[in-house]
This record gives sequence, structure tokens and C-alpha cells, in this order.
Amino acid sequence: MTETRDTVILGSGCAGLTAAIYTARAGLRPLVLEGHEPGGQLSITSLVENFPGWPEGIQGPELIDNMKKQAARFGATFQLAHLQSVDLSVYPYRLETSAGEICTRTLIVASGASARWLGLPSEQALIGHGVSSCATCDGFFFRGKEIAVVGGGDSAMEEALFLTRFASKVTLLHRRSAFRASKIMLDRVMAHPNIELRANTVVVEVLGVEDKEVKGLRLRDVTNNQESILPVTGLFLGIGHEPNAKMFAGQIDLDDEGYIKTVHNVFTTLNGNPVHGVFACGDVQDRRYRQAITAAGSGCMAALEVEKFLEEHAH
Repeated sequence: MTETRDTVILGSGCAGLTAAIYTARAGLRPLVLEGHEPGGQLSITSLVENFPGWPEGIQGPELIDNMKKQAARFGATFQLAHLQSVDLSVYPYRLETSAGEICTRTLIVASGASARWLGLPSEQALIGHGVSSCATCDGFFFRGKEIAVVGGGDSAMEEALFLTRFASKVTLLHRRSAFRASKIMLDRVMAHPNIELRANTVVVEVLGVEDKEVKGLRLRDVTNNQESILPVTGLFLGIGHEPNAKMFAGQIDLDDEGYIKTVHNVFTTLNGNPVHGVFACGDVQDRRYRQAITAAGSGCMAALEVEKFLEEHAH
């Protein structure tokens, strides 16, 4: 028979690993499924300077590794597997993973959200070396430099406006002729002296792969197919995130963008009613902040609620 776990954690980013530390210290022997992207977005982040306790900053992969070791020290176990299907209609809950079936009394969904990328080989090669999907994480490194932002919605406008605090010039690139951002955001961007808008423009190559740093962008005007070079030292993607929650559609409530809806930050619902013993934390339910520290905080909250739930439903 398949062993029934006290708790299973889906995801091994800041939220999942913090939940693992807390549940392990509570003696719940959590099993962490590391997922398709072990370590989450921090695993592809170079220097993290805004996580408390690291005055000189810390490399993203090192921070994740430290958290994993800390959780393991208290008894958390890890499995390089990802969720294939889940059945929340039976209890204990049943999970089908790439490593087999798992039954669990509680579930913490910390599967994160994946940044949308352009998909260019040169872009992928330079993630963490001048290419970023998080202005609040990496904007500081571009003080006094010229950079570009790709996107046409409110997210891209917010990124561009935030980056003007550091960059000397921000060029906002959009593939279509009209920006889909709200009027108030577009007006703010158009009025800013350090932001230039370029519509009908796509990035076809990020220059600087050989030097491991962004040297510029090769652009193409979609109206006439003419190419040009934009000399920038950074490229920020403002084309949104994709929450990793599709597996739960119909079993817990998702919002119109696919993020898990939560009550009091971590409680999941179905048709507005509580889904007992299933909690969500981190970027899979946070469409607003998406920071390592907020993910860790919600992971802590989810773990404390799991401990309380199991105490109240003693087996």
C-alpha cells in the first residue's frame, strides 16, 4: 500500500522550501516534489541583494541550496519529480507524479509562476547576465545605463517607470502598433522624459552571448522588416507570468489569469468554500509582489496552517 504522508509540498522555490523548514521542524516529515524547475526562479537569478540577512548579497542558487539543506536537516525529504495529476475529491488526497502515486493528508501548493520569455536562444543564454523578468529584483544593477523593456501592457509600463529610478534611458518595445496598457499608465510613460516608446518592433537577437553580458539588441520593424541595433546593457521582459496551477482547474478556485485564489493568504477554496487541508503560497497565488521574501513569508504561513489542521484532525 502507498504510504500516506502528513504533508506534501509542490515546488522547491522560496515558498516551498520555507514551508518545508517549518513543517519539518514540526515533525511532519514533509515530502517536497521539486518540479520541472528545481529551486524556482531564484535558481536562475544571479545576485540577490534584497533578502534580509545577507548584507553583501547572495547568489540565487546558493540561497536556494542553503534553504534546502536547512529543511533537510530537520527531516524534509526531496524528490526530483513533478505532478502529473491530482484528485482532491477523495481523502487522503491522491497525487500521481512522475515517480509514482502519493497519498497525503495535507497539500501545500508552492508551484510558482513561470516568467514568459521571448524564446530566443540568445535571450535564454543571457538570463541573469543582463536579461531579467523582474525590475524590482535587478533594476539596481543598471544605474546610469540604457536598457530596454519588452511589452505593451500595464506590467511593462510599471517595469519601465520603475526602472527610470536607475537607468538613464528606458526604451519600451512593443510588437504591435497600439499599446494595450490602461490609459493612465500609458499617459505616465509617454510623459516621462527618460522613456522612449517604439511600437511595431520585435527583438530578434540579444547581442553579447560570447561576452556573457548584454551588449545590445537586434531589432526588426514588423512594418517593413528592416533591422537595426539598439545599444543597451539590459533587457527586461514585461510580458507577464504564467502561474503553474493548471493541474488544479476545477478542483480549487483560480482567478481569470490562472492564479490560485486564496483566503487569508494561504487557504484554498472551491466555489468559495474551503478545500480542507490544501494550502497555496508563493507566486502561484501572488500576482502582485512576487518577491523571494514574500514567497518565504507565505510559505511559513502555509506550514503553520498545515500544522494546525493536522492537530485539529488528529489521525
